[in-house]
Amino acid sequence: MMPVFPAGRLNDSMNSGEIQELQTAAIAEIAASGDLSALDAARVKYLGRNGRVQDILLALREAPVDQKRELGRLANEFKNSVQAAVDERREALQSAASVAAFDVTLPGRWPHRGTRHPVTQIIDRAVEIFGQLGFTVADGPDIETPFHNFDALNTPANHPSRDPKDTFYLGDGTLLRTHTSPVQIRVMQSRQPPVRIIAPGRCYRPDTTDATHSANFHQVEGLYVDRKVSLADLKGDLTYFARQMMGPNVKIRFRPHFFPFTEPSVEYDFSCHVCGGKGCRVCKQSGWIEISGAGIVDPNVFKAVGYDSTQYTGYAFGMGVERIAMILLGIPDIRMLYDNDVRVLRQF
Repeated sequence: MMPVFPAGRLNDSMNSGEIQELQTAAIAEIAASGDLSALDAARVKYLGRNGRVQDILLALREAPVDQKRELGRLANEFKNSVQAAVDERREALQSAASVAAFDVTLPGRWPHRGTRHPVTQIIDRAVEIFGQLGFTVADGPDIETPFHNFDALNTPANHPSRDPKDTFYLGDGTLLRTHTSPVQIRVMQSRQPPVRIIAPGRCYRPDTTDATHSANFHQVEGLYVDRKVSLADLKGDLTYFARQMMGPNVKIRFRPHFFPFTEPSVEYDFSCHVCGGKGCRVCKQSGWIEISGAGIVDPNVFKAVGYDSTQYTGYAFGMGVERIAMILLGIPDIRMLYDNDVRVLRQF
């Protein structure tokens, strides 16, 4: 049976046997601690400022000189052994608590795999839809020459879009493309009709960022050049795209407009896919959602790339990817697409 020591100080004549018995009792009490609170109480009892270790140090101070060495060794052994027992028991209790807190019957928690960005989703869907109509994807550089970005697209030298306030010019005379139309020019320079391409990509304009504008944005532009291409072809293809992207009952309308690179030029709208054209908050009660511009390719553009405008006609169109994403997904502010807040992006 283990000896029971009183709560007060032991006598000053504690011998080596009593120290060893006290060490055995301390380790046993620590091993029997049922929780961290009981363990801490045992630690304070034996190793605290007023703990039993002080009895040993008092006995060491009062011991005869010939016993001090042995008692000193036992005192160090007591402290080290009891502290080791405390550490071992604490680790065991913490490990047991961790296991107890985990319900092994629950299904595993798989890490979040992420989703495609809304802008990427719209681009991929547009590529898929126009691919069904025979369009292939074309790409070009983000840094362009004024010829490809403006001159070849029949944009006059005094056009507002060429002003440094509306275009990012670089020091070597090049610029960040303001639309993906330069891709159309590069494709026409490299091949003869028929041409049927779409050009999705990033564009840049020094716009002040707000809920609907960003200095960085994306477009999907299309070009179809062949013999006898007309506005009827344009309307038919855009109607197919609208119904595939927005829903089977969506209609399309053209409104007269002006663009330097098309003649005639139009802006086109989709009927609101939310209210069916009756008027709602999304379409601002108009029943229509403005998408972008289009038209028949101007003969001057064909001249710049070496096409014979007496033999070929074509149409071109463009649309903002972010705008379609905001309409389809109900995103009220374009900045939400670029803040990289995963709480927003993982919803899509």
